[in-house]
Amino acid sequence: QVQLVESGGGLVQAGGSLRLSCAASGSIFSSDVMGWYRQAPGNQRELVARIYVGVPNYADSVKGRFTISRDNAKNTVYLQMNSLKPEDTATYYCNLYRQRGGTNYWGKGTLVTVSS
Repeated sequence: QVQLVESGGGLVQAGGSLRLSCAASGSIFSSDVMGWYRQAPGNQRELVARIYVGVPNYADSVKGRFTISRDNAKNTVYLQMNSLKPEDTATYYCNLYRQRGGTNYWGKGTLVTVSS
């Protein structure tokens, strides 16, 4: 079983930065895809960034501003968010996708609020 715990959310002014962390416990494999999704009120959950065997992938809306990284020794994935905009306001969820079996695991989310 996999558990994901996010931290690092909060309130920040536009133009500011935050760093989210997601600590994974349980059986974690280097072949797992780890990533961040977000959901704003009234919107669907959307992919922000994901990383697989060291290769990152970003949504167009965050390219050049956000950086995803993974520390396999700590089973932790990070999301460095710079130049934050009010439209980045959302609950951010950590995700682990296990390719073998096609199982998705989710954290409970951390709220990011960007004020204008």
